[in-house]
Amino acid sequence: MNTLYITGAGVSAESGIPTFRGQDGFWTIGSKNYTPMEMATRTMYQNQPEEFLAWYYNRFATYRNHGPNQVHHWLADKNLITQNIDGLDGKAGNENYIAIHGRLDQMTLFHEQGEPVDIIQTPWDDVDEDNLTQSLLALFKIKNTPTINHSLKPFVLLFDEFYTDLYRISEAQSRMQQADKIVFMGTSFSVNITNMALDIAMNNNIPVEVIDPEPVILPYAKVTYHRCTASEYINQLAKSDKY
Repeated sequence: MNTLYITGAGVSAESGIPTFRGQDGFWTIGSKNYTPMEMATRTMYQNQPEEFLAWYYNRFATYRNHGPNQVHHWLADKNLITQNIDGLDGKAGNENYIAIHGRLDQMTLFHEQGEPVDIIQTPWDDVDEDNLTQSLLALFKIKNTPTINHSLKPFVLLFDEFYTDLYRISEAQSRMQQADKIVFMGTSFSVNITNMALDIAMNNNIPVEVIDPEPVILPYAKVTYHRCTASEYINQLAKSDKY
């Protein structure tokens, strides 16, 4: 069976990375002056890059050295699309997973969406935390405001951006269309990629499983709910020898 796994922030919670919409989540705590949906935008990056980069570093890059948990290792040989930018699936050994929202450890030239650009590694260890703002601006080659010809941008899909093939969206859609089953792990179904996958599942009559302690109830008859964490789910599978 060709099972496609789509994971969200709940999968990385056991690695010590806060979820987005929980009590201590990134989207809940926001920043001092802006809500996260105001902060995590291309507009903010262009107009106030120092504010954006300080928030991005403190909310994401500080977790860059965290390691994968047992769920990431279990998914290492699976057909996988993740919403997470933490790169833990790659650290666990999955060589062909799709990071549909980008990667914390990577960056690109600041460009118009749809243009082909190279993806390069972000040298986070070069950041001087004692001089954080200026160090981040230097790292991303920002003098005044980002310009297409000179500045760099974190390789992350922002709220006012859209999926492009830089994020492998065509391949992701193809994987959804070819799936015999789609399993959602640790996601709140609040982003476009999960809605896209659910629409394809409904149109193609593909069975769906949802693994979450408090799952979102979906408007689809062919859904099986597992009201548990992802690690509890794989431990249950191990006991029943179903994989």
